[in-house]
Amino acid sequence: MQSVILGIAAALTSAFSWAASTILIKVGMRDKSPVTVNIVRLYIVSAIFAGIFLVNGTFQQVLSLPPKLLAVAFVSSMFGFVVGDYFYFHALNMMGVSRTVPITSTYPLWAILWAAIFLGREISPRIILGAVIVVLAIIVVRRAEETENINPKGFIFALLAPVSWSLAILTMDWLTGYMDVLTLAGLRMMLAALGISLLTPRYLPELKRVTPSEVLILTGAAVTGLMVGQYLFVYSVNLVGSQIAAPVSAINPIISSALAILLLREPPNKKILEGLILAVIGVVLISTA
Repeated sequence: MQSVILGIAAALTSAFSWAASTILIKVGMRDKSPVTVNIVRLYIVSAIFAGIFLVNGTFQQVLSLPPKLLAVAFVSSMFGFVVGDYFYFHALNMMGVSRTVPITSTYPLWAILWAAIFLGREISPRIILGAVIVVLAIIVVRRAEETENINPKGFIFALLAPVSWSLAILTMDWLTGYMDVLTLAGLRMMLAALGISLLTPRYLPELKRVTPSEVLILTGAAVTGLMVGQYLFVYSVNLVGSQIAAPVSAINPIISSALAILLLREPPNKKILEGLILAVIGVVLISTA
């Protein structure tokens, strides 16, 4: 029971870390594309993890890993931080936040399905109900935003993003049985940075316009979101499995909205409160399953 509580606490803290990262990006990166932001963040956090690995000797452990594990880690990082985010960012550009997020927020349901099918995890009805309520909470919050026009291609991208993220979570869940949390978290970041380099030439002109102050902001966003947030999420998956960690951590858009009201003075909306209440109910159901 103690490990369950610790795992859920880690998932909740990862959600807060991701939300804090979102706020930092909102404050200082308004005129840069999401893909450019993602490239810089991945490079920064990869450099930080590389420094940590050099100091504690983790690179020796990484080099001794079987090729199969390295291949799965690469696939996991691609699905999570390159392919999934690529679909997500393009869906945002085509349909807007209020249309995209309710669709992409279904990734915990996909993660639960894959965990049951491929990992043989026992999924109780309470976990499924809690995950559905969390997704509904996110939809309630995002439906309060401005309505955008629907783009058919954007809709397909929005459907593919959560499937990609859930596959990343599935493969990461499997990998937690073969390597420690820090190694897995750092390795996925560095492999993602390697993979996203394929997109770098396309966004090079915009990357050259990133200012030192923006690099500083993105460093904060990378540390909170991709380092602390991802480490805690991997830690949570290691303790309680993806079928619990994914739906609990999925409340980060609601936390982002609440922080935007508190810190950025964005207009409050009763839908935020309704979403928070639903999210709390969903997390309680999952944690007591």
